[in-house]
Amino acid sequence: MTDFIHDGSPAAKATLLLAHGAGAPMDSDWMNAIAAKIAVHGIRVARFEFGYMATRRDGSGNRPPPAPANRLIGEYVGAIGSVERSGPLFIGGKSLGGRMASMIADKQFKEGAIAGLVCLGYPFHPPGQPAKLRTDHLEKLSCPTLICQGERDPFGTREEVASYPLSPAIRIEWLTDGDHDLKPRKASGATFDGNLDIAAKAVADFILGTAHG
Repeated sequence: MTDFIHDGSPAAKATLLLAHGAGAPMDSDWMNAIAAKIAVHGIRVARFEFGYMATRRDGSGNRPPPAPANRLIGEYVGAIGSVERSGPLFIGGKSLGGRMASMIADKQFKEGAIAGLVCLGYPFHPPGQPAKLRTDHLEKLSCPTLICQGERDPFGTREEVASYPLSPAIRIEWLTDGDHDLKPRKASGATFDGNLDIAAKAVADFILGTAHG
């Protein structure tokens, strides 16, 4: 049985199911912050953890790496089936979690299980390996999608992503000078908290606009 952490009202107008990134759990400082900021805008946020990450909590000291994609995808589909929701359901996640959600989004959307996809820092390619793109399935995506991406994310900068043939169903919200966590450098004039606020509002506007537009 999947365990969930919830933020926001059980009577919210829509629910966002979020998975964590490859190296940090569902209750990391980053996940706590973004979930709280999205919930402020009237969205119910539900977070869950992949099995490999949950194993790291058992006290054995065992730190397994991320499971193969097919296993993670199966776990994500299971979470969709068991999450409590209020209003239309959107799925997504941070980095790895968002990528796994993107790989099931079209099928789930066409079946009526979800209303859209939200990716927070999408890993378009491994850092330093821009030729190893993870975008094939994004080229024909029909599910309404929002990607919040830092302008200098090593997994896909603004300049790099501009050249990708992405589906018109995908909208990208660029965060000023943001890295993979959307964190800017001090000299940019932007702030980490400010970028998270902008991302959270963009997510809420996208969800409410898609669900009730």
